[in-house]
Amino acid sequence: MTVLESVPYALFCMAVVFFVLIVLLLLIKLFSVIIALLTGKAEENLPVSEPAIMEETGPELSCGELKLQNVDEPTAAMIMAIVSEESGIPLEELRFKSIKAKN
Repeated sequence: MTVLESVPYALFCMAVVFFVLIVLLLLIKLFSVIIALLTGKAEENLPVSEPAIMEETGPELSCGELKLQNVDEPTAAMIMAIVSEESGIPLEELRFKSIKAKN
């Protein structure tokens, strides 16, 4: 069989595969519509209650002052982030009193 003779067979096989994929797509769509209709009717009969209103409270922010001695703010922020990461304690639970650079 030459390449020219095998091209129609290859095209036929690809057409069969695409046809089966389209049939599967249509079946999935049909089943999803049927299931939506069946479960939609059951859910319509249930009473609907209003959702409870919950007050959102943000995370508590640290209070106090941080004394920086010979350290700029970006470096201090980096140090605090590293301490938080290495200790496994969230940054909002840590309290830093002072950060100073040793020469």
